[in-house]
Parts: sequence; C-alpha cells; structure tokens
Amino acid sequence: MPIIAPSLLASNFLNLEAECIMLNESKADWFHLDVMDGRFVPNISFGLPVIEHIRKATSKTLDVHLMIEEPEKFAAAFKKAGADILTVHIEACKNLHRNIQQIKELGMKAGVALNPHTPVSLLADILHELDLVCLMSVNPGFGGQKFISHTVGKVRALKHMIKERGLKTLIEIDGGVTLENAPAILHTGADVLVAGSTVFASSNPKETIEKFKAL
Repeated sequence: MPIIAPSLLASNFLNLEAECIMLNESKADWFHLDVMDGRFVPNISFGLPVIEHIRKATSKTLDVHLMIEEPEKFAAAFKKAGADILTVHIEACKNLHRNIQQIKELGMKAGVALNPHTPVSLLADILHELDLVCLMSVNPGFGGQKFISHTVGKVRALKHMIKERGLKTLIEIDGGVTLENAPAILHTGADVLVAGSTVFASSNPKETIEKFKAL
C-alpha cells in the first residue's frame, strides 16, 4: 500500500486550517510541504511560521522538502518548526554527507531530492545513509506540471540500487502524479506519492486520496 503525501503547495492558503482538517480526516499518510526560496527555484512558497502552525494542526508526518540554497543554515529551525522528514536537493548541497549527518543528528529522517536531469547513479556513495529519495518528476518550482515520463526508468534504476544493497530507503515521486499514471509509477518501485493538484483540485479530495491509497 503506497504512502500518500498530498502537497499543500496546491491547497487553498486562505483556508489552510480547513485543508489540514480535511487531510487529518483523510487516508493521507504525510503532509508534503514544499519550501522555496526564489534562488534554487524560480518561485517562493512558504516557510517556518506556516509549518509551525501546520504542526499544531496535525499529528501526521510532516515531510518537508527544501528547494533552497544552503539548507544547512535552516535545518535546526525546521526541526524546531516540526519537520519529521527533511529533504534537501543534491544540486544545492556542496557537502551532501555533512548535510545528511546534520539532519539525522537533529533527530529527523533524512531525504535527498534529485531534479529531472540528475542521474540516480550520483547517490551510489550516500544511499545507505538515506531514509528517502525524492525523484522530481517535474522541474521544481511550480505545481500543476505534466509528469516527465523518463522518471519511471529512474525509479527502476534506483529500486535496483536499493535492493542490491539490502536497504529500506523509500522512493518518493514528486510532480505530475495522477490516478492515471500512479499505478505504473508504483509498479516500477515507488513507495511514496506526492500529489498536489490531483488532490486539491478534485471535487472530493478525501475520496481522491482514498483512490490513491487503494492502488
């Protein structure tokens, strides 16, 4: 059964409390929170104060995805704000191993995200340290984009690397996930589905989450 992590980037920010209540009552497993700084990606989303309030509104896992430069400067603050999983981008980290150590020492699970053009082979020397690998299936920065189909091959290759090493690292797919393409994504080896627009733009988000969960 997949882990479903609706992305609040697609939620109604003017009605965030109601959106959190809806997710609490749904079969969603995690809250996926995209933090953007306008530097690493060409967009700015939300930051620490919003996450602090979301933490008060749910006991579910907060899956915080940092699309920011120099994430090491903010890791402790995101822990304090309530992050359970902190994911940094391989493209933003000059000292990735140090970044991962820092996240774990702070008591969070550690994830690494890869942009669509970044090969999974770059994880060979760090994979055993990771709780999660987030494969971006759209170019990061904006919701509502179309799924990049070659991501499926990256999932297959990454799953092989994980099994070969006997690891329990989760594979998360983020971007353009729909009820139509999710079965193929899961069949290839993904564990966690991030769904934004598909959930929050649907007429019945709870029902949509339930359909994802049943795949």
